[in-house]
Amino acid sequence: MHKRDDTVRCRCHLADEAATLAFGARLARELTPGLTFYLEGDLGAGKTTLVRGLLRALGHSGRVKSPTYTLVETYSLPAFELYHFDLYRLHDPREWLDAGFRDVGGGQAVSLIEWPEKAAGWLPPPDVVVRLRIDDDSRDAECEATSPRGARYLEACCTPC
Repeated sequence: MHKRDDTVRCRCHLADEAATLAFGARLARELTPGLTFYLEGDLGAGKTTLVRGLLRALGHSGRVKSPTYTLVETYSLPAFELYHFDLYRLHDPREWLDAGFRDVGGGQAVSLIEWPEKAAGWLPPPDVVVRLRIDDDSRDAECEATSPRGARYLEACCTPC
């Protein structure tokens, strides 16, 4: 268990796409409505692949694509709605508000937000930050809790890799 001032983290080396999909599936295990994730990493780091693994584990069988041009893809799942945002194309943080996303989900959805720095100051705070880094042909993933709710989530789902 963690103390109130401790940071809960988990780290994994993802050898290939299959490992990234499996890591996404592991993150899906303890998802509950109201959680917000920031997904950080360079282009090609595997953010959308991670989301694909997560959605597959939650029973979504349709296509999972990057919402780069639409800004958001919504998935209606049995237990909750999941919003996958990709803010790469935003030029001004206020575009988040202009797009009508201020109160997305109202605490009843899970939000996965790629490129959160593009709407800095306007986004809901994250419960968990997932950082993906390219390491030659593989990836390294680090999850960090940034709220008590995020800490409880990571303690429940992130066993050592």
